[in-house]
Amino acid sequence: MIFLGFVATAQSITRGEFFPFGPSARDQLLEGGNDQTHRLELDKPVLFYDGTFDHIFINTNGFVATAEPVSESTYLGKMPPKFGMIAALEGDLDTSDGVGKVFFRQDSSPDALRRAAEHINRAFPEDDEVNPTNAVVVTWVDVATHEPQSRGDARNTFQLVIASLETASYAILLYARDGIQFSSTPVKHSSAVMHAGFSKGSVRGYLFSSQGPYYRTTTDDEASVRALAEETNSGLRGVWVYEIGTSPYFSNVAPGEVTDLPTESTPRESPERFDDTRGPAYTDGQQLVYPPYESEGEQIEVHPVQYQPHQPGNPEVVVVDDTDINVDVFSYNLGSCANNRHKCSQFADCKDYSSGYCCHCRPGFYGNGIQCLSEGKPQRINGKVNGNVYVGNSPSPVEFSSNDLHSYLVVNDGRSYVAISDITDTIGPSLLPLSAIGGVIGWAFALEQPGFKNGFSIIGGEFTRQAEVTFLPGNERLTITQEFKGIDEHDHLAMSTTLEGRIPEVPRGSTVQIDRYSEIYQYSNNLITSSSTREYKVILPDGSTETRSYQWRQTITFQSCQHDESLRGVNPTQMLSVDQVFVMYDASNELIRFAMSNKIGDVNGGQPVENPCFTGRHGCDTNAVCRPGQGTQFTCECAVGFNGDGRTCYEANQPVDACEEGTHTCDIPERAQCSYTGGSSYICSCLPGFIGDGRICQDIDECQPGRCHQEAVCYNTEGSFTCQCRAGYYGDGFYCSPGKTKTRCETHRDSLLAVTEYGPRGPRPPVGQYIPTCDENGAYEPMQCHGSSGHCWCVDRNGQEIPGTRSGPGSRPSCIDHGGVPPPIGPTPRPDVHPLPAGTHLLFTQSGRIEHVPLEGYNMKKDDAKPVLHLPEKVIIGVAYDCVEKMVYWTEITSPSISKASIQGGEPIAVITSDLDSPEGIAIDHLGRTMFWTDSVKDRIEVASLDGSQRRVIIDSDLVNPRAIITDPPNGNLYWADWNRDAPKIETSYMDGSNRRVLVKDDLGLPNGLTYDFQSSLLCWADAGTHKMECMHPGRGDRRKVMEGIQYPFGITSFGKNIYYTDWQRDAVVAVDHYTGKESDEFQPQKRTKLYGITTAYAQCPSGQNYCAVNNGGCTHLCLATPTGRSCKCPDNAASVGCVERDGGY
Repeated sequence: MIFLGFVATAQSITRGEFFPFGPSARDQLLEGGNDQTHRLELDKPVLFYDGTFDHIFINTNGFVATAEPVSESTYLGKMPPKFGMIAALEGDLDTSDGVGKVFFRQDSSPDALRRAAEHINRAFPEDDEVNPTNAVVVTWVDVATHEPQSRGDARNTFQLVIASLETASYAILLYARDGIQFSSTPVKHSSAVMHAGFSKGSVRGYLFSSQGPYYRTTTDDEASVRALAEETNSGLRGVWVYEIGTSPYFSNVAPGEVTDLPTESTPRESPERFDDTRGPAYTDGQQLVYPPYESEGEQIEVHPVQYQPHQPGNPEVVVVDDTDINVDVFSYNLGSCANNRHKCSQFADCKDYSSGYCCHCRPGFYGNGIQCLSEGKPQRINGKVNGNVYVGNSPSPVEFSSNDLHSYLVVNDGRSYVAISDITDTIGPSLLPLSAIGGVIGWAFALEQPGFKNGFSIIGGEFTRQAEVTFLPGNERLTITQEFKGIDEHDHLAMSTTLEGRIPEVPRGSTVQIDRYSEIYQYSNNLITSSSTREYKVILPDGSTETRSYQWRQTITFQSCQHDESLRGVNPTQMLSVDQVFVMYDASNELIRFAMSNKIGDVNGGQPVENPCFTGRHGCDTNAVCRPGQGTQFTCECAVGFNGDGRTCYEANQPVDACEEGTHTCDIPERAQCSYTGGSSYICSCLPGFIGDGRICQDIDECQPGRCHQEAVCYNTEGSFTCQCRAGYYGDGFYCSPGKTKTRCETHRDSLLAVTEYGPRGPRPPVGQYIPTCDENGAYEPMQCHGSSGHCWCVDRNGQEIPGTRSGPGSRPSCIDHGGVPPPIGPTPRPDVHPLPAGTHLLFTQSGRIEHVPLEGYNMKKDDAKPVLHLPEKVIIGVAYDCVEKMVYWTEITSPSISKASIQGGEPIAVITSDLDSPEGIAIDHLGRTMFWTDSVKDRIEVASLDGSQRRVIIDSDLVNPRAIITDPPNGNLYWADWNRDAPKIETSYMDGSNRRVLVKDDLGLPNGLTYDFQSSLLCWADAGTHKMECMHPGRGDRRKVMEGIQYPFGITSFGKNIYYTDWQRDAVVAVDHYTGKESDEFQPQKRTKLYGITTAYAQCPSGQNYCAVNNGGCTHLCLATPTGRSCKCPDNAASVGCVERDGGY
């Protein structure tokens, strides 16, 4: 069959392809003129950013607002505006001439909603299908500038469609081919480029209002405006789609994801094939037209094999024509084992043959020699599912986009389990008959009958399987392509699956029953084929049943060792017997599950086998191999790496981490780093400044020409270098000058010191004289103090006092560095502290180290993860980050203490080392410059200044096992969790400890982790007892479940749409999208030990202020924020001189 189709046109859309507009579409007409506004009451609300709006304001000037617009003089040329704005193409526009018009309407007609859905789903092809329930259509037609004489007859035409459903709103913007004839408009005596984008407007804070987010889609370049009609983010030139609001949570405006444009219209031929040729074709106007679904010919002719035994239920075999199968016949190199032994598995031996060499698994292992697995151990398989599958007569496919597939196999009884996630109910029930998606997995690890081998034993774990399924009687066809990629470092088999074609529909709510069946496998060089006809029963929701069938043909291609004569003894035909088939679709969790028992044996059935090792009824441990004896006798033998009697097996002693134990062969820590990689393996690598293989590292001579100033001498040191100016020159060695010119601060200081008085200890400045202090580069220190009065204040770079920052004796203001010239950055002072690159990161703790994972958007850049701080023999629990000074703080319990270090490289500094028993959770108030921590032995919560001074206990009653603690500085709140097994709870108070109250106490188990998201105001926790992740708004009490089935969470943090948590059982950092409640990623560090605390190291501090952020809130000592002010508190050591306590408002 030849199908002629046309790809999409590459031309821009025309006005005729807009959503219908004008009087014929029953539009309303905005009053003509300049800066006209109409308030439109909505039948259904619009979601914009994190707000919900029951009315909008339509304006002449090319935008829709969420609040009544103020005078245009306040925003024209001064974007973004103070009010919420959806700018289709904002500028100073005019419709008073009667030619230009602005039409608008609400529309919930099927045609409008279908059009909107097509644009949205085309723009977000990897998201779930969206079906809007309401739309607002606004069209600016032939609008001119307010001063048209400057533009001649130039006019613009464009359209905005706001399409909404209950949980989201989208903006669809359409710019016609000739619709943008001017790109700027006059403003006063100049002109301003027109704007397109989305502005939230002003956001009210506790102290003042600030400009909210502004997502701009054009720039200040007029070419970016003209490009609106020439480019796209939706796959259709001139059409732009954005997700502009979601409920209940919102992170940011999301643009469409299809920026590529199709080629010009040209006919193409599709060769005859069964994967989908009935997909959508495009007309010139981009209207989707679906060809009718037609049957694709006669049924496949099925022939019985000649040796078919006379028994019920025997499978049928399709005659396979091998001419259309491209088999890459592979053989090992014609070398010998002497040069190729490394190509074999570590559990295999290499054997030379006259024509080459082959690898053979050792006793106790099975496989093809390239890949060998321990006999008896359960096996795991992980992979992804991709492709497009049409269901029934649906014109639109269901897309699979990296859906997770996980399989678990109990090898010693042939039982296999397969689960595929993110399966919507539009296709889930219809996939139930296809247990054969996992059938090849069952074949690969089937229980072997005497004299027969399963798939992995023959061909290993690298092969390609392609299956063609034809459903009867409708002749729907599906192709299943599966690539098995071998064993990974965890001994898991990796695979990928692609599904393409059409399947018959199974109604929602139906179940499917599959009886036992058999398949005959035919073996030849590098090719295995099988085929059969299968029946299945559909039990419909009303209880009635239908019996259906499909025909099945599959080929398995692989690479074998051609030199091994023993492989030629493999039976050319073997039969896979499958029973106890179980298929289930779990709609609530969007999971489809397959389970079955698999045996490989004689095609003619053979003699009945009673030995339990061959029936699977042996009772050996799942980590044991069953060894058959005489008759029905057998023994159970624990697999390699396990100890026990075979009935019960337990993991043998864990491999020693040679890096941690110090038994490695790496060079000394001053020259090399040892990185544990699991098992008994580790990697040695030389530190920066050294070269070698990690076991022997030699210093690099960094004193290359040009490294220092020409008037300086370079001195090479171990792993680093120093530069020193020659005699008569001054500077830091990187720059040297003949004479040292004094800075403004140095001149100021030295001029005052020149007026001296002489006392018993030599010259000194006059009593009461203020002398400025300069830093090492000669700049004014940000904080200046009077030596006699004790007053301190902040200064700018010129030494001028900043008003309102002066503090009294005993108190110091928080002065921000005013950007003095920093010293040149040389090597870090310690090889065990690594500076972080720019951007936002995750920091998490393990025994003896703090590691980081960079974030790209919300995705973990796992390949760039590395330790940032090594602290051998320390058990680090909590971690927190000060975004102001770029410092990481941590708690450790071996020698109980709290310490800190610069994330940009520097010495670890002990902050608190006394009166601690078990400090665990730690949190930072970056505004008030304080830290809070929990002590689970002393059962209290304390606060102190960031330098460890001014300690004060704020909570010391009714605590049993406090651990997680977090701050909400802008709102003055503190949150903590107590995992007391008898009465776990989550509590809150103001930062001074007042107004303490319980937030959650029911349905908790072990609430280990706690996080607060500043954007959504959500408090979230991870519970290792209930295995749930939950969230709530603390002020509302609207508790909701995010995810179930997590294993053993410990720490938790949030960033944007994602929650990240550490898991003790998985030894991993796990990412969860808290909007969808689904796991999105996992990172396992090289060192496989328990992970403890985790925090987000922000590239920039979160927005917000509190009363302690300026001049320490006027407090003499501790300033602790509250929602309406602050409390001034004294430290617990009452010896503090001049301390004044004040409670309440500011």
